[in-house]
Amino acid sequence: MTLTELKYIVAVARERHFGKAAEACYVSQPTLSVAIKKLEDELEVKLFERSAGEVTVTPLGEQIVQQAQSVLDQAASIKEIAKRGKDPLSGPLNLGVIYTIGPYLLPDLVRQNIARTPQMPLVLQENFTVKLLEMLRSGEIDCAIMAEPFPDTGLAVAQLYDEPFMAAVPVHHPLAERESVSSDELRKETMLLLGTGHCFRDHVLEVCPEFARFSSDAEGIRKSFEGSSLETIKHMVAAGMGVTLVPRLSVPADALKPRAAKGRGRELEQIVRYLPVRDLQGGEPPTRRVVLAWRRSFTRYEAIAALRNAIYACELPGVKRLS
Repeated sequence: MTLTELKYIVAVARERHFGKAAEACYVSQPTLSVAIKKLEDELEVKLFERSAGEVTVTPLGEQIVQQAQSVLDQAASIKEIAKRGKDPLSGPLNLGVIYTIGPYLLPDLVRQNIARTPQMPLVLQENFTVKLLEMLRSGEIDCAIMAEPFPDTGLAVAQLYDEPFMAAVPVHHPLAERESVSSDELRKETMLLLGTGHCFRDHVLEVCPEFARFSSDAEGIRKSFEGSSLETIKHMVAAGMGVTLVPRLSVPADALKPRAAKGRGRELEQIVRYLPVRDLQGGEPPTRRVVLAWRRSFTRYEAIAALRNAIYACELPGVKRLS
């Protein structure tokens, strides 16, 4: 049994015609017919029913053809693996990203990656940190963009950037007239948080543990926000439900233009104001560190380096890039 013979029976099953199958395989019909007869003799089964102008696959032949296709696919995968070994930038790179980074980094990152390494398309997966760590360990993804801290799982880690938090408040809130706000001032407000599982929720609670106090009806509001996205939280801020902290890259560019600016595109600023968070004691504003992590056994280090370069080529406004 050879891969060539398996290719022939798959072609006949697809074309339902020996002549057309031979053309698809670039061989003569006698060559194809002899090879298939040889395989049938070896297996001691009949794969095809032959009649005038018509070829049908036997029930047992259907199963064998299906398995033959699987074997051919696996053989093609071996060639692809070898190809990637010779050129680490050739072939897809499976990239995981946490929910609070993906929507704001990926549009620019995908453009940069296409421009720099079009032969290495990104296969993207958004998920929680804990799930991405599992997928890294199992090999479902090759690398992941996450925010520290996360459990030490023996991964290789490259620092990307430190991203400050900004406060989002309703436009009619008293704090909206300020140029900045302190964490002490935020502790007095009703804070809207992402649901359990989002690492950004934990980052916010580290800044102000009091933020776990949602409102007088804490449980009701807590349940309504489990699993919500940052964009949903922003809409709730706009509706006057409370205030929140957001990562700098999630802030729309128009929202940070001078407040005197007019025209269409000022709509977002009219309903939500974004303010830098300043510590009254002169300390550093709250930030999160974003990193790229991958398995130490992953052999395509050139692909990791190319991805890092594509990330550094992104605009990344307001963040501190790390080398």
